[in-house]
Amino acid sequence: MGLNKHILVVDDNDIIRGVLTIVLKAAGYQVVCAANGREALDCLRAAQPPFVILLDLAMPVVDGRQFRQKQQEDATLALIPVVVVSAESDLPLIAASLGVTSYFTKPVDFAKLVEAIRVIDGYGACAVVMAG
Repeated sequence: MGLNKHILVVDDNDIIRGVLTIVLKAAGYQVVCAANGREALDCLRAAQPPFVILLDLAMPVVDGRQFRQKQQEDATLALIPVVVVSAESDLPLIAASLGVTSYFTKPVDFAKLVEAIRVIDGYGACAVVMAG
């Protein structure tokens, strides 16, 4: 698990992207980053798709909700599991409405996040893990 698999991290905060990159690389994953949903969509269409997307909701240009809608409208991208990582209130309800695989509230428990990613890595999109 993890070997040669990459994750797309979508967050407008440079520090959060940097910390997630360090944590995920230490767990054996390759990481590609985007600062907003538009950049993320461009990344997805230009390269091999990641096996999972970590998605913030509150971003400029194209926010997480808009990104998720556009992702679901594209048959080649719709099956990529999405894990929301956000400080939004009512995150359980928002995550359910977006149909994502799992969600984590900021500040993130990195050990639990990596554990959830390993479940997705090992068992695919059918695995659903929720954490608050």
